[in-house]
Amino acid sequence: MLIYRELTFDSAHFLPNVPAEHKCRHMHGHTYRLKVFIEGPLTKEGWVIDFKDMKEAIAPVIDIVDHKVLNDIAGLENPTCEIVAVWLWDKLKPVLPGLKKIELNETPTSGAIYEG
Repeated sequence: MLIYRELTFDSAHFLPNVPAEHKCRHMHGHTYRLKVFIEGPLTKEGWVIDFKDMKEAIAPVIDIVDHKVLNDIAGLENPTCEIVAVWLWDKLKPVLPGLKKIELNETPTSGAIYEG
């Protein structure tokens, strides 16, 4: 069974490694949409993991990035969507057994899927 939990967070960032004329070189913000997928067998309770437990495991990681400037966070000095996805995975993997993939949308029409 593959289940997911979806949540959002708001962050500002800029991309220091793009050309000076690129619009993303300047500070701007996004409402990111994160889907966290967990795979596993059904437990005796009839679920893979309690969605409440899943939310509680994800919340401390989201607190690090929510309403922050991503560039100020260690490991996110060049916070492309892809780099943020890998960073989130690295933080979530130890606290979410069965983590299968994450999907991070920077805008409604663009994002990254990372499977570790």
